[in-house]
Amino acid sequence: MTAVELKTDGNLALVKLNDGENRFNPAFLKAFLDVLDKVEDQTEASTLLVYSGHEKIFSNGLDLDWLVPVLERNDLATAKAFFYQLNKVFRRLVTYPLVTVAAITGHAFAGGAIFCCAFDFRFMRSDRGYFCLPEVDLGIPFLPGMNALLSSVIPPHLLRLMQYTGIRLTGEQCARQNIVQQACHLDTLLDTAIEFAKSVNKKRPIIKELKQRLNKQIIHALDVEDVAYIESGKYNI
Repeated sequence: MTAVELKTDGNLALVKLNDGENRFNPAFLKAFLDVLDKVEDQTEASTLLVYSGHEKIFSNGLDLDWLVPVLERNDLATAKAFFYQLNKVFRRLVTYPLVTVAAITGHAFAGGAIFCCAFDFRFMRSDRGYFCLPEVDLGIPFLPGMNALLSSVIPPHLLRLMQYTGIRLTGEQCARQNIVQQACHLDTLLDTAIEFAKSVNKKRPIIKELKQRLNKQIIHALDVEDVAYIESGKYNI
C-alpha cells in the first residue's frame, strides 16, 4: 500500500492518504507532491479530492517523532529542508490549477488542520473527529504562511480562541462557522464531497489565475515571510 494513492473518475482526481495518521515528514510530503505532479501532468482532471484511509484521523500534522530528534541534534540543514518542503505543499495547493476539495474523514489536528485550510473547499464528518490547533499546548508558534492560511478560512474571533485555548471543534461547529461547506455522517461524507467535486468542472487556466489573485497574501507570506523564519533557524519547537 502506497502512502498516497491516486485514482481518477471522469474529471475528478481522487487521492487517498494511506500513511497511518498521515503525519508530515519528508517521505510523506514527497509522496503527496509527486501525486500532485502526476495529476497535473498526466491526467485531464479538473478537480482534486483528498481524503484519508485512517478510520479516525485525516491528518495529525507534523511528525514530531521525526522532527524533534532532528532539532535536538541541531541538524538545521535537515530541518530547513523539511520546512521548505512543507511550505512547498501549502504553496502548491493554493496555486494548484485544479479546484481542490478535502473530505475530512477524521481528526484534523495542528498541521493537519492548517493543511485542510490550503484546500479550496472542505467537507467534514459529523459523527466523530475534531478540527483543532493544539500548538499552544505543544509550545509551537505558527509561521506567517500558516497564519495566512488559517486566517483565510477561520473567522478572526474564532481563530484567536482556537490558537490561545486549543479548543476542539466538531464537524457541525465547523459547518456553522463556514470553515467547511457541510458536515456529514461518515457513511455519506465521501459521496457528498465527490458529488460536489465533480460538479465543479472548470478549466485549469482560469482556476490557476483566480487562485493567484485570491491567494495573493497567502503566497506572499509563504514566499517572503516564511523564508525569513526558515533561514533564521529559530523553529521554537
